[in-house]
Amino acid sequence: MPHNHAHHSHGHAGHAHAAPPPGGAFSAAFATGIALNLGFVVAETIGGLAANSVALLADAGHNLSDVLSLALAWGAAWLAGRRSSSRYTYGYKGATIQAALLNAALLYAALGFILWETIDHFRHPAPVNGTTVMLLAGIGVLINGFTAWLFRHGQKSDVNVRGAYLHMVTDMLVSVGVVVGGGLVMLTGWTWLDPAISVVILAMIAVSSWGLLRDTVRLGLQAVPDGIDLEAVQTFLLNQPDVVSVHDLHVWSLSSGDHDTALTAHLVRPGGADAAWLARLAKGLETEFHIHHSTVQVEDGPTPGGCASGCP
Repeated sequence: MPHNHAHHSHGHAGHAHAAPPPGGAFSAAFATGIALNLGFVVAETIGGLAANSVALLADAGHNLSDVLSLALAWGAAWLAGRRSSSRYTYGYKGATIQAALLNAALLYAALGFILWETIDHFRHPAPVNGTTVMLLAGIGVLINGFTAWLFRHGQKSDVNVRGAYLHMVTDMLVSVGVVVGGGLVMLTGWTWLDPAISVVILAMIAVSSWGLLRDTVRLGLQAVPDGIDLEAVQTFLLNQPDVVSVHDLHVWSLSSGDHDTALTAHLVRPGGADAAWLARLAKGLETEFHIHHSTVQVEDGPTPGGCASGCP
């Protein structure tokens, strides 16, 4: 039985995408964010020890995880820009997914360590230098806010960049909380407020990071991307002229970016299909579902022993 195979570069006819520049469009943002946050981690750690503030140390620990997060995200973005090879035929775009997963794991490991330290401070409260706490946390608001601003555009279309953006926004809000806590400790003298604020910080970080962890796990398992209805894609394919069934339909993300969605499918269409028909199909998938990498196999009739529409 003859088969007609469609292999389009990224699902386009007569068109191929150039490889993105190494490091992506946010290399300067990553470098700036890493430098600023690394310097702040050192200052906040020294200040937290001097002021005996577990809230500052908690914030410093999370800022250190952000430095690692930014470095991993930057490295993954650089790898994603490399061209494919005979071994890595999809290129290295999947590195952004692996970096996001590793970042999430590092983040929750850091949360566990800081929680342990916070519990110890609850058991053994000590005086806190509220002035130092407020000063350093105030600097953190400026640094984290500026770093988040650097990633404000890319976070809408790339979960790798979104991870960096959310980390910075969370840190900015946390630093605001530490400033308020330092002031309250100065006014009331309640030493238990410092570790209590640390617990609130940890809870905020855990909650705000859960969505990122969920999304990266889905990407790693090659789940259908959010915003794409697989049944709607199947219906679209079935509604193409003369298509009688669809099987082996798969849709997944090649990387953390919104423009790297791939599709493979087998269509049963008597008489097969020519290049023009396949090009229109690829364009329709891109327009309707933002699927930019489509590979379609057209069959003249049902495969013996095969399955009909809706089979995996």
